[in-house]
Amino acid sequence: MDLNTNVPHSARVYDYLLGGKDNFAADRAAAEEVVRIAPYMRTSSRANRDFMVRTAHYLAAERGVRQFLDVGTGLPTSPNLHEVVQAVDPACRVVYVDNDPIVLVHARALLTSTPQGMSRYIHADLSEPETLLDSPELHEALDLERPIALCLIAVLHFINDEDLARSVVRRLMEPLAPGSFLALSTITLDSAPKQVAAAVSEYNSRGINSKARPKADVVKFFDGFELLEPGVVPVHHWRPDDAARSIDDSQVSMYGGVALKN
Repeated sequence: MDLNTNVPHSARVYDYLLGGKDNFAADRAAAEEVVRIAPYMRTSSRANRDFMVRTAHYLAAERGVRQFLDVGTGLPTSPNLHEVVQAVDPACRVVYVDNDPIVLVHARALLTSTPQGMSRYIHADLSEPETLLDSPELHEALDLERPIALCLIAVLHFINDEDLARSVVRRLMEPLAPGSFLALSTITLDSAPKQVAAAVSEYNSRGINSKARPKADVVKFFDGFELLEPGVVPVHHWRPDDAARSIDDSQVSMYGGVALKN
């Protein structure tokens, strides 16, 4: 398995920004250059991770969701999604999906499910939803006749083509039962246009294709679904806890939101 450790990868750069250790010199160099351009990037990355934790807990504890499909999982960082939701109900089931070989190497950390529940890892590409939806592993773990929370956390900005990005969301949500949810976050230009544009350009120059979007384009991902309050907002504003409330708006360049499929 070729991990291409001499070339930065988005999952490993994100891991470094979160303070992880599963990264290489090329990833650290890319991350440090982005931090030089946008010094708040570590705070923004952590705020996004905390958004995932809050949304997962909310959907399990307050909406009764017991099945989760997390596409674009990234490297394991505790608490992982299954740890969050199985703390609410040990019977929760989680399927993780990523296409990064290094995530596959570390997938065992994503599979430490409770005996009552289940967690599975599928090596697949977000841009090919049908391959994922047809996989036997998915159908072994999740019942598509019952509500599922589709989590697309910090992954859609790696699809530059706007039509393809929206199509992927629609195709993944289409077979899910009514009562399912869509939770997503993605990079925004709105908070600091010059810095974010420069950071995105830096990523692209190092082979990590990415795209920042204005709020109006992020809202379109939720077309056809019922957006929950407070709508599409900077991730630290989505049902914030005390830690999120302490973050200054200038330190976050990620929008997030959650919607219900009726």
